Amino acid sequence: MRIGTIGTGSIVNTFLSALQEFEDASCVAMYSRKESTARPFADKYSIPNIYTDLNEMLKDPSIDCIYIASPNSYHYEHAFKALCSNKHVICEKPFTSNVRELEDLMGLAKEKQRLLFEAITTIHLPNYNLVKENIKKLGQIKFIQCSYSQYSSRYNDLLNGTTPNVFNPAFSGGALADINIYNLHFVMNVFGSPLSVNYTANKHINGIDTSGILVLKYDHFIAQCVGCKDTKSMNFVLVQGEQGYLHVEHGANGCRKIRIHIDDQQVELNAQITDHKIYYELMAFIKIYNENDLKACYELLDYSHSVMKVLDAAREVAGIVFEADNRALLQRTST
Repeated sequence: MRIGTIGTGSIVNTFLSALQEFEDASCVAMYSRKESTARPFADKYSIPNIYTDLNEMLKDPSIDCIYIASPNSYHYEHAFKALCSNKHVICEKPFTSNVRELEDLMGLAKEKQRLLFEAITTIHLPNYNLVKENIKKLGQIKFIQCSYSQYSSRYNDLLNGTTPNVFNPAFSGGALADINIYNLHFVMNVFGSPLSVNYTANKHINGIDTSGILVLKYDHFIAQCVGCKDTKSMNFVLVQGEQGYLHVEHGANGCRKIRIHIDDQQVELNAQITDHKIYYELMAFIKIYNENDLKACYELLDYSHSVMKVLDAAREVAGIVFEADNRALLQRTST
């Protein structure tokens, strides 16, 4: 898999670092509006081509797949253009600004017979699979607590009167989309879609959520997902059943270690050989690419679609509106 990247944030450095672990995948090009912002990455990882024109990069026949790590509001446009150029796509979370955009991309990917992946680390982690394998030992689940807080350096800018992308409705930012999404994936990949959704948020004057509590109601239990970009805290997941509980250390984004407590006994599990979270999602994507397994890809797409529907419902409850919600979808042209 020969990859071209869009974006020059820290997540791109993390992605490129993980990519080095694979012999059958490499980065061959980068796009940035300014050559100077991509040059440090290109030099560090020996990437041969830098483009300052996205359309030119998308014409490059040496590129099989585009990795998108641009601001959230650009995910749809960049993925759309990549798919129209017959490239496969790996798109950082959150997949798109809203479910309408994702549904359009899903249709386009299937029309073009291209792979389209959401880069959400949690569901591909070996320790997360251990959670899924062991959760029945807890008996009837009654309550789930997911807490992930990470004080953002950009929050200081927000307090000082500027509006960074991650706290800007124009760029589809906020704590739910950026950080609480890991908790949401943790719950939904095991239990599916909830019966009801409620989101109570601390909101900045511009309408964006800086922190909040997402409550998912299922048949026999409640899941509480806390995500904060305006505070620090201990990060964890607790899955509580009638026969015991399961503790995920360091939270849904990483699943570093699992402790299962039943009666007076504790079992510790850890199947991860590296703390490099992106390594495992890349392993999954590269396998699907090498096998051209469209069925597996589209099953993941359907799942991501169910998560995006919950994100939209949560924002509606909290009154969080993105500029993208009022934008028209892009028009397809024959290629």
